[in-house]
Amino acid sequence: MAPRLRALTRRTLTLLTLSTATAGAGYLYLNSGPAYPQTTHESRRPPPLWSPPPRSAMIDALKRSADPKRGEDDDSQFDILVVGGGATGAGVAVDAASRGLRVALVEREDFASGTSSKSTKLVHGGVRYLQKAVFELDYEQYKLVREALRERRVFLQTAPYLSHMLPIMLPIYKYWQVPYYWSGCKLYDLLAGKENMETSYLMSKGKALEQFPMLKSDGLVGAVVYYDGQHNDSRMNLALILTAIKAGATATNYCGVTSLRKDPTTGLITGARVKDYIAGGEFDVKAKVIINATGPYTDSLLSLSTPTHKPIVRASSGVHIALPSYYAPTGMGLLDPATSDGRVVFFLPWEGGVIAGTTDDPYDMRAHIKPQEKKDAYLSGDDILPRESEIQWVIDEVRGYLSGDIKVRRGDVLSAWSGLRPLISSGAAGGTEGLVRSHVVKVDEGGMVTIAGGKWTTYRAMAEEAVDEVIEVCPGLKAKARKCQTQELKLVGSEGWDRNMFIGLIQRYGLHPEVARHLSSSYGSQAWTLLSSTTQTAALDPHRPLSTPHPFTHSEITYALTHEYAQKPLDVLLRRTRLGFVDARAALSALPEVVRVMGDTLGWDMRQRAEEARRAEEVLRGMGAGGRVEVGAPSSGEGWLRIGVLQRGVCALFGCPALLRPFSSAATYPRALFEPGEIEVLREVFGQYARVSGDSGSGSDSEPGSGVQEQLRIPVSMIREAVRSVAGLGYAYDGVRESDFRYILREAGLSDLPEGEGSVRDVDFEEFVEICGDLKDVSIAPAVSKKGVQRRRIPVEKSGGGV
Repeated sequence: MAPRLRALTRRTLTLLTLSTATAGAGYLYLNSGPAYPQTTHESRRPPPLWSPPPRSAMIDALKRSADPKRGEDDDSQFDILVVGGGATGAGVAVDAASRGLRVALVEREDFASGTSSKSTKLVHGGVRYLQKAVFELDYEQYKLVREALRERRVFLQTAPYLSHMLPIMLPIYKYWQVPYYWSGCKLYDLLAGKENMETSYLMSKGKALEQFPMLKSDGLVGAVVYYDGQHNDSRMNLALILTAIKAGATATNYCGVTSLRKDPTTGLITGARVKDYIAGGEFDVKAKVIINATGPYTDSLLSLSTPTHKPIVRASSGVHIALPSYYAPTGMGLLDPATSDGRVVFFLPWEGGVIAGTTDDPYDMRAHIKPQEKKDAYLSGDDILPRESEIQWVIDEVRGYLSGDIKVRRGDVLSAWSGLRPLISSGAAGGTEGLVRSHVVKVDEGGMVTIAGGKWTTYRAMAEEAVDEVIEVCPGLKAKARKCQTQELKLVGSEGWDRNMFIGLIQRYGLHPEVARHLSSSYGSQAWTLLSSTTQTAALDPHRPLSTPHPFTHSEITYALTHEYAQKPLDVLLRRTRLGFVDARAALSALPEVVRVMGDTLGWDMRQRAEEARRAEEVLRGMGAGGRVEVGAPSSGEGWLRIGVLQRGVCALFGCPALLRPFSSAATYPRALFEPGEIEVLREVFGQYARVSGDSGSGSDSEPGSGVQEQLRIPVSMIREAVRSVAGLGYAYDGVRESDFRYILREAGLSDLPEGEGSVRDVDFEEFVEICGDLKDVSIAPAVSKKGVQRRRIPVEKSGGGV
C-alpha cells in the first residue's frame, strides 16, 4: 500500500508541476507582445487644443538672453544652448527642459533635414550587430544591442502614434541555416528580456510564400520571423521639438552658429553668435553651457572651439530607395542577411510604399566646407543625393530575393535618398561598415559638451547621458535640475491618442478613412488641432489630396506653416508630410501648389517664389528623376531624324548629351518606350549583326526592311555589341549595365554561353526589340517633364548632390 501511495504521490506532483508550468506559460504567452499604452483621455471629446508660439517669439527670446540691459543675473540667460536640431539635439532639449532647465536650441537648416529624416525608419537593436558581437567577440557591439533593445520599448511607449511593431522575415535557402538563424533570433529575444515585443518563430516554406508571395521560391527552405519597431523619423523628430517647446524650451530652425563667445579670463564658452537665415541679421545667444549635437558636422563646431582638435567623427553614406506598394505585403518586412558584398539590406513596408536599403560607404565631409569667397554659403543636408551606382546596387540586391516573374525596374524607384551616419572614428582608414554604432560624450577645454555617434533608437539614452554630463560640468545646475523624466514622458500628440482615434475623425469631419488614418498616425491627438484650424467651404475642400493617390492633404501645408515652423517648400514636402520620400515625382507635381500657399501665407514676392521653387525642384529631381530632366521637345520626331547618324556620333564623341524626346504614345509595349525613329535605327543595327537562320556566318548583306529581314536572327552573344552600337548613335542605352544584360537575358530564358551550353542561341527582330525595351525599362528612370524648363539632361552623379 505504501509503495502505491508513494507512486500516486509522485504522479500527482508531476501532474501538478506540469499543469502549473503550462498555466504559467499560457499566462506569459497571453501577456506577451507589445503592451500598447492606454489612452490618457477618458471621454470621447477631443483633448484640449495646443499651439506652439510663433517663430518670431522664439527669435526674441534668443536675443533677450544676451541683452546687456538685463544684467548677468537675469532669468533670460539660458542654462543650455543646444546646437543641432536632429534626433540627438531634439532629445537633449526634451530631457533638459523636462528637468526644469532653461534651454535653447538652434538648427542651421530645418529640423531633421539631415540624417534624422533619412534613416531606415527602424527602431531596432540590430540583429547584424548581435551577429558581430558573437562571432567577433566584440563587447562594444554587445553593449550597443542591449542598450538599443532596452530603448526600443521606451521609444514605442512615448510616441505610440508614430511607432509600431513590425515582423521581419529572414528567408532561409540552406537547411543548415535553419538552426543558425533561429538560435540567433532567440538570443535577440533573450537579450531584450522583459522589453521584448513578440517572440520570434520558424515558418515553413509554404507559410512564408503565403505571407510574402513576392519572395523567390527556388531553393527556399523556410523562414524565421522576428520583431522590431518602425517609426516615422522626421515626424518623430518634430514631436521631440514640440515637446521641448511645450516644456518651456526655445527652439528655432534656420539659425546657424557662426562663432563661439568665450570669457577672456577663463577661456570658457559663454555663448554663441547666431545668424537667422530667414529674417537675416546676426545676434548673440548667452548660455552657461553649449551642447554640440550636430551629428556628422560635429567636428566643424569643435573646430570653432578648439581649432587644433583631432576629428572624432567619420561620416558614412547610407542610400535607400522607395518602391511601389506591390513589392511587399503591408504587414511584413524582409531582411537579406548576406548581400553580394557582405552587408544587409532591409525591405520594409512604410507609408503606403516599400523602402529598400541601405548602403554603407565612407563620405568625405570636406565637401561641406564653406567656400572662402562665400562666407555664409554652406551645403544643405538636402544636397546629399544618392549616386546612380548606389541605387543600382540596391536594385540588384532586391532582384536577388524576389520571384522571377517580378520585373524589378529602375523606373519603379519612386524616390531615393542618402543620409550620413555620424560614426565614431576608430582612427584607422578604410571602410565604415565595421565601425560600432556607439556614442561618445566628451567635454573640450572650453567647456562645450559634445554628444556624437549613436543611432535613432538610442537617442533618449544619449540625451540623458549628455545632460547628466552638463550638470557635472556646471555645478550651479545641480540644485535646479530634476531627475531624468524622459522614460515616462509622453511626446506631443500622444496625450489622448489611441489606435481608434481615426474613427472619431471620420465621424466628426467626414474624412476619407485613409486620410483619417494618415492624420491620426502622423499627428496623433494634434490632428484635432489641425482639423479645427481649417475651414471647409462648398467650393474648396481643405482636406483634398495634395497628390493622388497619396493621403497627404492641402490642410497640412497651412498647418506646417502655422504650427510646425516650416519655412521652405522642402520642409513641407519632405519632413512635415513625407510625400517626397514616398514618391518624389508626386511631390514635384504638388510643388507649385505648395509654393503658392506658402507664398501667400509668408508674403513672398515673385522672385522669392521662383527661387524657392527652383531649389525644391532641383532636390526633388535628384531624389526621384534619376538625374534625367525632360525638356521641351519638337512636336514631331522629323527634326531629330534629319540630324542623321553622323551628327549623333559627333555628339557622342564630344560628350554632348542628346535631348530627351517624349516616348511614342501610339505604339504599345514595349515600343511605347522608344523614341521617334529609334525602331528604324534598331532595325538597321539588327541587319548589321544578324544572320540568316541556319547560316553559320556572322553577318548578312540583306537590306534593312526587306522580306529576308523576317528570316534573320541575331546571336544572343552579339546582343550586347548591337545595343552598344545603338547607344553610340545617341540613344539612351549608355546607362545599361552588365548586370542589367544578365538579368534581362535570364528573365527571357536566353543564355549567351558558348555554343552547346545554352538552350536558345539567337533571336529574331521582334525579340530583339523586346529585349531592348526591357533593358530600357529596368535600367532607365522615367523622365520628369515640366513646361517652360529648358535644360539638358544631367547624370545623377553629376547633378551637384552626388556623394
